[in-house]
Formats: sequence, C-alpha cells, structure tokens
Amino acid sequence: MTYVLEPTEIPLTRTSFTTRLAGWPRVVIGLAVIALFVPTLARAQGDGARFYWKGLTGATVVPIVFNMKSGNTNPFDPAHTVLGDSNFDASLMMAGFGRALAVSDRAASVSVLFPMGSLSGQAVVDGKAATLSAGGFGDPMLQFGLNFVGPKAIKNIPDILRYEPGFSIDVIASLAVPIGEYNNEQPLNIGQNRWYGRIGAPVVWQLGSWAPESRTTLEFLPALWFFGPNNDFVGKTMKTDPLFQLEGHLTHNFAKGFWASLDAAWYSGGKATIDGVAGEKLNNTGLFFTAGYELNENAQLTVGYGSTLNDNDPSDLRMNQFRVTLVYFWHPLIEGMKRLGGN
Repeated sequence: MTYVLEPTEIPLTRTSFTTRLAGWPRVVIGLAVIALFVPTLARAQGDGARFYWKGLTGATVVPIVFNMKSGNTNPFDPAHTVLGDSNFDASLMMAGFGRALAVSDRAASVSVLFPMGSLSGQAVVDGKAATLSAGGFGDPMLQFGLNFVGPKAIKNIPDILRYEPGFSIDVIASLAVPIGEYNNEQPLNIGQNRWYGRIGAPVVWQLGSWAPESRTTLEFLPALWFFGPNNDFVGKTMKTDPLFQLEGHLTHNFAKGFWASLDAAWYSGGKATIDGVAGEKLNNTGLFFTAGYELNENAQLTVGYGSTLNDNDPSDLRMNQFRVTLVYFWHPLIEGMKRLGGN
C-alpha cells in the first residue's frame, strides 16, 4: 500500500487534522529525518546510505558519530594517502549541525561537521619506522546541497503525505577549513594544513512502493575531490592530484523504522607528490554494510561495518572500520502537532 493523499482529502479543521495525523506519526516524523547533516561522515566509507533523502523544510538535525578505524592511511585525510607499510588505529568522534532549506521550489541543505579524536601507529618516514600519535580537533567542513531533478521541496504536511522521491539528482559542494591541530614535525595529524573540498551529484532512485515498511532505493554519489598544497609537510611541500569518488547503496526497509543497505565505494586518483617525488595513485574499492533503526520520533541509530578489498599490496589502500551514528532531529511544526495530538 502506498500512502498518498490527494489535495481534496486534506482535512481543514484542527480536530479532524489532528485525528488524521495520529495515524501517521512515524511516517511524518520519519520523512523529517534528513541526512544532510554529516558531510563526508566516514571518509573511507563515503557519505553513507540514505544520506541524501529529503526532509521537511526547516528541519534541524544534530548527529553524533563514533568511528573506530584501522589501516595504512590517515583516516582524517580524505585524500587517503597510503603511507607504505604503515599501520594506524584511530578513534573518531564527529558532531554536526544541519538544516533543510528551500531555494524557490527546490530542496536545499546546509551543514557543518566538527571532527575530533585520536590516532596512533607505526609509520615509515624517510625509510625509517617511527611511532606516531596525534589527537584533538580536526578541520571543520561546510557543505551546501541543492536538488535540481526530482520532486519539489517538502514545505508542509500535505507535501510529506504525498511525497515520493522517484528519481532525483542533487549537486553538492563541500569545503574544509584548515584550522585543525597540526604538527609539522610528523606526517600523521588530525588537521591537514591545507584547503580541500569536493563537488558531487548524488542520485536517489526509488524502486517500487514507498510504503514505510517496504521502501527500496538505489543510490549513487559520483564526486571529485580537490586539494590545495600543504607547504609544511614535515618540512616539505606535498601536492595531491584530484581524487574521484564513486559510491553506491542498495537500501531496503524490512519493517517500519528498520532498514539495511549494502554499500560499495571506489576511489581513483589522488596521487601525492612530495618535493617533486611522485607516489602512487589510488585505484581501490570497498564493501560495507549499514543498518538503521528509528529509536523514537526524534532519534535514529545506525550501525555500519566495512573494509577495503584487494588490499594485500603495501601500496594498496587498506582500511577497516566500525561506525555508530546517533541522530537527533526536530521541526517546530512537527513538535507542535505532536502536542496537539497529546491533547
């Protein structure tokens, strides 16, 4: 069954409207969840499944993300520069803020992410093994997104009740501000000491019914990362070529409030050159799994695990990670109607 109301079916009185809403709370609140809030949420895993689903204009989202990673690259560095036979372990905490907007009749979003955490491990520097560690705050990242193919922005409750994504395409732009903690005497840092960002075109394709217990989507994110130079990388200059990112997600609701997805990612390019000495460009893939559960009408929990594939060679990108995300979201209109329903 697809939950769609025609305009003539929308009740006009306060009492009848509240009565009708009482049967819809999880549908309405669930669609108010927007995944605009965490740009590059887990950089080795990509943005993640259902990241670019649309929400009610004016909705606010606050995420808290905990990530445990291990591998041969700095997990705070979206360039994924492989440091030879190095091996690192990291604990990352990320907090953010996002808001759904409307530009004319198109859905839009703005968000900011503040990363923090610690990482340590063995790195090969100038042919010598060294034990390195770093901690503190990373580079905050800003992101703006705008939909240009697909349904119009969701501006009110009738829009939510009639909403189906169909086929939609957005354009996104991200920019990291290089103010994170940085030590120029070691190659492993939380901050990256350079500007970087990306442009991308997220795609969401609805497959079949949009009923809450059986939603299925196929999602893609092609994006291109750009990196400014780091003019003080252990006393040297590091330049990085653009990096192409492609991720895909097949997601499905197995019950109201519970969904899971199969995720894949591919990275190509991003060759680093340090004082004229060029490294290897990336050509790596990863496979991941994600599960999400709606704890209540204002909170959602997601859990994910993933790993890179074909990563046996020292020059291959190697990364394993476990991620837990708690998201709290609200909208004044929805909160007001919840109070009306309680009365």
